[in-house]
Amino acid sequence: MAEPVVDVREVEPFIVQVTMCDRVNKNTFTHQMSRELIQAFTAIGTNQTWKAVILTGFDSYFASGGTQEDLLTLQEGKARFSDNNIYGLALECPIPVISAMQGHGIGGGFVMGLFADFVILSRESVYTTNFMKYGFTPGMGATMIVPHKLGPVLGNEMLLQARRYRGDELQRRGVAFAVHPRAEVMNQAMEIARDLARIPRISLITLKDHLVRGLRESLPRFIEQEVAMHGVTFHQQEVKDNIRAMFGM
Repeated sequence: MAEPVVDVREVEPFIVQVTMCDRVNKNTFTHQMSRELIQAFTAIGTNQTWKAVILTGFDSYFASGGTQEDLLTLQEGKARFSDNNIYGLALECPIPVISAMQGHGIGGGFVMGLFADFVILSRESVYTTNFMKYGFTPGMGATMIVPHKLGPVLGNEMLLQARRYRGDELQRRGVAFAVHPRAEVMNQAMEIARDLARIPRISLITLKDHLVRGLRESLPRFIEQEVAMHGVTFHQQEVKDNIRAMFGM
């Protein structure tokens, strides 16, 4: 059997940490990674003890987005990104989720992290919504959550230009997230989680449900629109060529 690529463990009373640790594939969303993330958050959703989730990666990688195989499958019209909902796991989780993005967040990997209730970036790491770099429009709920979390000016810039930004540059641009040296990101996440752990669980669930209700209700509409845009933009030969070129094939 393959080694697990998602580690789930209670790191302190009431606090569970979900670590993406696929060193071979640099935390791309392989089928195994997607399956284990869904299993992890399903288990968290049924646990009656935990009050906070820390979602993180390994070393200099948080999450690296889609694999070449899956992008080519989408390009050929054989699947849709919405067939496999990993993007909304943090949003749908009943208890608060902290994205400790100690490493690079690329494409759908960065977008997935933005759906958390708390986001912490590292100064050294690269963050990008690079969908348009391949030539296809964004998916994974990016058109909703990126402008919502980064603001319409920076968010739209990030989606349209598909640039890469270091955490310290995003900090200078005024993002509302905490930005720390990589070595301090997990400590900051634990401080937030410990604050949450002191609060009654039902109160956390009730307030989170209130705070994110609008996003939860809006997300399906944005996903539907993104899938429709993919129908227009994804099947170009130029996109296929870009996918092969950017993965070195």
